[in-house]
Amino acid sequence: MELLKGKTAMVTGGTRGIGYAIVKTYLDNGAAVALCGSRQETVDKALAKLKEENADYKVIGLCPDLGNPQEVEKAVQTVRDTFGKLDIMVNNAGVSARDSLYGYKPEDFARTMELNVNAVFNCAQAAAKVMKEQGGGVILNTSSMVSIYGQPSGVAYPASKFAVNGLTKSLARELGKDNIRVNAVAPGVTRTDMVAALPEEMIKPLIATIPLGRVGEPEDVANAFLYLASDLASYVTGEILSVDGAART
Repeated sequence: MELLKGKTAMVTGGTRGIGYAIVKTYLDNGAAVALCGSRQETVDKALAKLKEENADYKVIGLCPDLGNPQEVEKAVQTVRDTFGKLDIMVNNAGVSARDSLYGYKPEDFARTMELNVNAVFNCAQAAAKVMKEQGGGVILNTSSMVSIYGQPSGVAYPASKFAVNGLTKSLARELGKDNIRVNAVAPGVTRTDMVAALPEEMIKPLIATIPLGRVGEPEDVANAFLYLASDLASYVTGEILSVDGAART
């Protein structure tokens, strides 16, 4: 089925991992997509890979500075100029952290919050302005299982994802009157490049904490983003959807 036929989406952090899987899943379901990355080189590489799979994909690449509201607004306008509208904004770009509190540099903490929180705000604000004019839309944010349970080090990362949950729930209440739905997906351990590079002796204990007995695939998470973007979720807003195999660590 083409659950997003005729829709236009913008996906930040879309060059690899979960973001790339979201982009491809949306394209396979009939959407036109603007793929965003931090560098032109990685954007071009992702676009080439997508075009190799399907030359007919309606996809463009952008690399705005998500911490700069003016650049974000310009990118949103580019999407609108190219495809005529913006129906779905996926705020997936982010950075993780594992620093101990005792050696945590304030500038590193601030850097994590800048991309994981401020950028989400900037993109949501720019997208909402367009969506309100159009009569509605969908904003989706990438949260994390650690936004619910915390983690033993790298406090900026779970703190930022707690903030994403707060943004999600509050914006859902604020923007509902404008027919804009706002939800988040909270992935658990997922087979991204970082996880795939871990040695087996580290992976096995992780899998032991997951009742389904495996790590998630990027496509598992992308399917949650597909559901929430589609009309199947037309009465779902303000939710944080866990995709973690029931892991509770």
